[in-house]
Order: sequence, then structure tokens, then C-alpha cells
Amino acid sequence: MHDLKHFVENINLYKENFEKRGSVDVSFDSIIKLNEQRKELIQESEEKRALVKALSKQIGPLKKAGESADELMAEVARAKIIIESAENTLAEITAKINDSLSRMPNLISDEVPVGADEDSNLEVSKWGEPRKFDFDVKDHHELGESLGMLDFERGARLTGSRFVVYRKDLAKLERALINFFLDEHEKAGYEEIIPPFIVNRESMYGTGNLPKFEEDSFKVQDDRDWFLIPTAEVPLTNLKKNELFESKEFPLKFTAFTPCFRSEAGSYGKDTRGLMRLHQFNKVEMVNIVSAEDSEKAHEAMVNQATMLLEKLGLPYRKMLLCSGDIGFGARKCFDLEVWVPSQDKYREISSISNCWDFQARRAKIRYRGEDGKPKFAHTLNGSGLAVGRTVLAIMENYQNEDGSINVPEVLVPYMGGRTKISKK
Repeated sequence: MHDLKHFVENINLYKENFEKRGSVDVSFDSIIKLNEQRKELIQESEEKRALVKALSKQIGPLKKAGESADELMAEVARAKIIIESAENTLAEITAKINDSLSRMPNLISDEVPVGADEDSNLEVSKWGEPRKFDFDVKDHHELGESLGMLDFERGARLTGSRFVVYRKDLAKLERALINFFLDEHEKAGYEEIIPPFIVNRESMYGTGNLPKFEEDSFKVQDDRDWFLIPTAEVPLTNLKKNELFESKEFPLKFTAFTPCFRSEAGSYGKDTRGLMRLHQFNKVEMVNIVSAEDSEKAHEAMVNQATMLLEKLGLPYRKMLLCSGDIGFGARKCFDLEVWVPSQDKYREISSISNCWDFQARRAKIRYRGEDGKPKFAHTLNGSGLAVGRTVLAIMENYQNEDGSINVPEVLVPYMGGRTKISKK
């Protein structure tokens, strides 16, 4: 969330920045007006408190002298009523201002290219040469069903559309990838976490998922204000919420495998076939919490960590700097890694790695003591390392054979119990 003082003093900066993002629903005049009312109420309340204090000092001596203090006491009572009314109105106005601020996206970096949608994303680099097939490629959906190892029909029967049942060697491949990712992150100094898969409203608010994106979340339907996590970013980032810690704890590097739950509101008709867009999917997440000075360096390291995984798997990809119209709500700067998908003859997103600066830290109150001993907001970063289902998809399609079998990437063979090929038996 943004600082009100900074917002008011730099309102043109916010207007220009949000304009780059496109459709950002912010009533600048309304917030300015509410802030003026807020300041007037604070001043009125302070003046009346000062009056009460001054009058109270006069009442005691009058009573002691046996004189009437009724008029002064009545004036004090009237002042207290005004104070109470002002404070109630102030609380309402402050809540409105905070709600408006909490629905505003992060300010984007000057490095972010301006554009309306993904067509304006900037290709930074590309790795690997897409394989040239001498047979007609099949998509992963067809491959998985012909192998009897991706069961979308039973997934729909068990729950509904956009759910899947993994079976046999593809279930093992998913587990192999999870272990491979976690092992590689551990080598890079990440602490492995198994967090709760259900979080409270405060945690969802801290990472910016609420209040704006509540319709995209799965809420636990009882009297508890709980949500299924849309990504491990939520519990991992909130591990330090409401804390003031010493800078010697930096860098904080967390990784976790979790299922992720997303309602995908508004995405009907998009990628409904296969593993690309499910309501439940597995992901290994990376989260960094660092000082402001180390923010950019940490971002680069996280991108390199994810690209290393793709290269070890031998999957062609490209690195994209997201434009102003495609960047996420909480991100100041974001790189997408897009893996080559042969059946679609194009690159598709497999990881988004965002630097949120202090945007989430302000919401979650994640602070550290700087060298001067004063509290500062930390910088938070998050990224997929990697989305497991989409990696399975990419392996199936890039490593497929004409007979419908799938070769196992060399780096995963030890995790697959020595299997080098997945085939129908």
C-alpha cells in the first residue's frame, strides 16, 4: 500500500505512472478531498482537546473556592461531544482513504516499457533452439490421455472442469520435478518451508491479493476468514509480517512446494484444454526479503535461478521484460520466462519473477533496522521456480517421440528411479 503523505505530495507522479498501466480506477480528487477533511478533523479535535485541558484546570480552583463551575463544565461536555463526533468521522474517512490506497497498484519502474498488453513485452534474451520434429507433434493433453496418465475426465468427475488426475509415471514425473527444484534451490541458499495452505485475510492483504482480487480466490466457507493460497508467495512473504528485525538477518530466501488454488475468474474460454490453466496446480515458489540496497541484485539472482532450471532440463525459453499494461498489480518490475510449447508453436509463460520493492512490506508491516538504527521497510521479491504442471507440459511436448512415448530429461533420471522413458505399458 502507498504512503498517504507521499501520494499527496507526489500526486502527478502517481497519475503519470498509473496512466502507463492503462485502466487504473483511482479517484484522485476524492482522495485529496478526503485528506483535507481528515486534516480539518484532526485540527478540530486537537483544538477541542486543548480547550478541555485548559477549562479543566479552571474548574478545580473554582470548586475549591466554593464558586460555580457549571458553565465551564457544560462547555467541557460540549467539547467532548464534538471530539467524539470528530473522531468517529475521522475513523470513517481514514478507512475510506486506506481502502482506496490499498486498491492502487504498485508504481512501476522507469525501466518498464510502456504498452497496452503482452504484445508490448520486451524480449531480453533467448536460450535453446526449438526442436524440429520429423513427425506431427501431439499436444500434452493428447499425449497424456493416450498414455493413460493424465485423466481430465475423472478430474472433472471428482470436482469439476479444470481439474486433473495424474497417474503412473506422469505422477512420478511431477514429484521428480518438485524434488529437483527444491534441491537446486537449497544449493542456492534457500530455506525450504512447508507453510499452511490456508491463510487468513491479513496475510492475503499483505501480499496485495485482497481486497482487489477477492473474486480470484477460493474462500473457506465458514465463520473463519480464511482462504486457500493462490501461491506460496502469500505465506512465505508473510513469514515476517508485523516484525521489526535486524538487518543481519538478510538475505531471507525462502522456497516451498505447495498446491495453488485459483478461481481463474474472468478467464473462461482461455486455455481450457490441458494443464495450462487449472484451478489447482503445483508450484515451487521462491521468495526473497532483502534490504532496499540489495533489491535489484536479488531480482537478477532469482531470474538466473529459474533460467538455470530450464537450461538443466534442456527446455528452450525466452526472457521477457513485462510492459506497463501486462505487469502484475504488486510488481514494480517483472520478468516472465516463457518456455517453448511445440503444439502451439510459441512460447508460453512458465515463471513470473517480480520485484515488489516495499509495496508488500508496507501492507504486511515487514521492517528492519537500518545502519542508523531507524526502522525501514524491506523489499520483497517472488517468483516461480518453477510452475510444476507447466514444466510437465513442456517436457511432454518437447521430449515426445513419434510412438507417443516421452524421453526423460537426463537431469531427472535419478529422480525417476533410473527411468529414461515414459511409455504406455
